[in-house]
Amino acid sequence: MRIVFCGTPEFAVPTLQRLIAEPGCKVEAVVTQPDRPKGRGQEVAGSAVKEAALEAGLHVYQPEKIKSDSAYEFFKRVNPDAVVILAYGQIVPMRLIEIPRLGWINLHASLLPAYRGAAPGNWAIANGETRTGLTTMQIDAGMDTGPILLQREMEIDANETAPELLGRMAQAGAPMLVETLRGLERGEIALRAQDSSKASLAPLLKKEDGQIDWSLDAQRIYNRMRGFAPWPGAWTIFRGQTCQVWGRAAEGPRGRVVEPETLVSAGEELFVACGGESWLRVEAVQIEGRKWVGAREFVNGARLQGGEKLGEQR
Repeated sequence: MRIVFCGTPEFAVPTLQRLIAEPGCKVEAVVTQPDRPKGRGQEVAGSAVKEAALEAGLHVYQPEKIKSDSAYEFFKRVNPDAVVILAYGQIVPMRLIEIPRLGWINLHASLLPAYRGAAPGNWAIANGETRTGLTTMQIDAGMDTGPILLQREMEIDANETAPELLGRMAQAGAPMLVETLRGLERGEIALRAQDSSKASLAPLLKKEDGQIDWSLDAQRIYNRMRGFAPWPGAWTIFRGQTCQVWGRAAEGPRGRVVEPETLVSAGEELFVACGGESWLRVEAVQIEGRKWVGAREFVNGARLQGGEKLGEQR
């Protein structure tokens, strides 16, 4: 089976590596996003998929726009049996979808039609879901609207972060994708249309998604911290500066009833009052431009005053 692989982030690498090693499969080329500036130094670097492809000696193609005529000519020239696409980062036009005889096969990190979009694992955790899953599908011209091929359920651990969940999904998805290709080739998988009336969305994360709303109860805030790790994280304002906060819902100081956003130091611990008279026990804080510090070091360095709040501009 001749395959073109399209993908960009680390999530896609285990599937690429599995396809490279799979008997009877030949990865003819890898398509990934152009090199971009990364990190604090903004040095231009290739994607995780590009690095894995080059290490395996594969041809790498990096079109600026996959809807371009040159990209169309590339896919027509290669004429693969299937295109496998994972977290590539661009919408594929219909004229490319029609080229491979088995279609474009996608591995999506949700049980479609739930959480269609770019960040399904992040939003599932942020919304407090306890179960999610993986879906393989044939893509169409819509956003994650194509027919379902295979699905597998997975649990979300109560303290699992988005990188941890997506890491597990990436490993579990690799053999599932191969199983899908084999089943399609043998005609053993029936395509199943999605019920769009049950669809939900998982849009690309934005910086403002990470701003903490202290009127929410502490468990919901903790869920969003887990879901939005490592970016945009969970951030608020302290004395006019942006700061990242990490903590979890806990039993707070007894007998204290204060407004949400209020910081309360109790012994060696630091709490923030949240909605519904709940408490978030702060474990670490990172003031903008500084390193992460534990809650006690933050309290000592800031010399907290009684009644100070997070989220207020000062």
